[in-house]
Amino acid sequence: MVFIRGGKFLMGTGEGFPYEAPAHEVTVESFWMDAHEVTAAEFAQFITATGYVTEAEKFGWSGVFDLETREWKRVDGATWQHPHGPHSTANNDEPVMQVSYNDALAYAHWAKKRLPTEAEWEYAARGGLAGKTYDWGDELNPDGKPAANWWQGSFPARNTGEDGYIGLAPVGRFAPNGFGLYDMAGNVWEWCADWFDEKYYSKNSGINPTGPPNGEERVMRGGSWMCSENYCRGYRVAARSHATPDTALNNLGFRCVRVSQ
Repeated sequence: MVFIRGGKFLMGTGEGFPYEAPAHEVTVESFWMDAHEVTAAEFAQFITATGYVTEAEKFGWSGVFDLETREWKRVDGATWQHPHGPHSTANNDEPVMQVSYNDALAYAHWAKKRLPTEAEWEYAARGGLAGKTYDWGDELNPDGKPAANWWQGSFPARNTGEDGYIGLAPVGRFAPNGFGLYDMAGNVWEWCADWFDEKYYSKNSGINPTGPPNGEERVMRGGSWMCSENYCRGYRVAARSHATPDTALNNLGFRCVRVSQ
């Protein structure tokens, strides 16, 4: 884990989607954060130790974006071990996928950690840079090269793979941000602890905000390998998304935090 010294920052942006505004001042206290997303190997240790059964396994199916057909599908047998369907196998060094918010929460409890608040996540993702579009600065392709795993080309029709990956990437293959955190942009969306409210930013400020008291969907942050310039641009540091707590997809994972190491 990486130690993130607390501080004050402007959360959100007035230059994105309406639910990413307004930019507002927030203070977070110090915390530790996983240097990269929880991997399939790490999640397997949890499963072996506890016998936990994920929600996708209980349902018998999950959501999969099919790279061949370029469309989302309900796929029987898609699980964290088989994230793209029953004929696929999770790679140990890739982020675990097909885990719901509830599954991520169970892992965090087992690991004696917790899921980050949305404020902690964005503060950490900014890496000490104030007001920048991405966790590395304002230029999407610094030095002419993608700085994260996202979809180059027009989604969903064409993926040029300029970042070296057509789909998911193993963790830690791109340079870390200023705090030493990897893959805070792209690769997989990451669950946060907060309930989602598109108007919450207009009500939220102060110290260690934890989100609305209730809701129907949880916040996701960071974008994924499917985010492109013409579709969501979720790799922006202020980008937000949301899904029901039982949602599991092949572009959705998580990382954990804790207050003391």
